[in-house]
Order: sequence, then C-alpha cells, then structure tokens
Amino acid sequence: MTRISSRYKELASERIERLFELAGECFKETPHLADRYVELARKIGMKCRVRIPKHLKMRFCKGCGSYLVFGVNSRVRIRPEGNGRVVVTCLKCGMVKRYPMLREKTHRRKNFGD
Repeated sequence: MTRISSRYKELASERIERLFELAGECFKETPHLADRYVELARKIGMKCRVRIPKHLKMRFCKGCGSYLVFGVNSRVRIRPEGNGRVVVTCLKCGMVKRYPMLREKTHRRKNFGD
C-alpha cells in the first residue's frame, strides 16, 4: 500500500509543477486562467497531501489565490532590518507575505570568502 500512495504523491507533484508552468505561460494573455491553474494545483496538493515546493509557493497569493508575477500584480521589497527579509505584496488583495533572507545571506558570505 505504501508503494501505491508514494506513486500517487509523485504523480501529484508532477501535475502541480506542470500546472504552475501552464500558469506562467498563459498569464500574459489570460490571467484568470492562470489563477485557475493555481487553484487546481493547490487542490491537488491538499487532496494528495503533497507540499507545494517553496519556489512555487512564492508564486501565488495565499489570500486571493492569484498567480503572482513580480512587477505586474505583485510588489517585491527587501527589508534590511535584522537578518533581512523579502516582502511580497499582492496588488490584487493587498496580502503581505514575508520571507526571511538568513539562508541566502549566509550562503553569499560563504561564497565570498572562496
């Protein structure tokens, strides 16, 4: 039974990735279709209990569910306080999401010394 569930999870992950690719391709012409692709990807993830990868999680708004394109329907700012953070604001609903930059800064410091 474990093999079957792992196969479903693998298939669900592939479909989530593909739906985000389609959302990126069609956003320019039909943004509402891109939002629908994101909605479907999230439903697949919840039903199959598969996490959406972090790089894709930053591409949709958790408030309104819209596909985010930085500079078009979302604003990205870098806040230097403390360890620093990236602030992404959805221009459709106003939802603000903050991501820490600790890992990126330490990675950059390590590579600077080489």
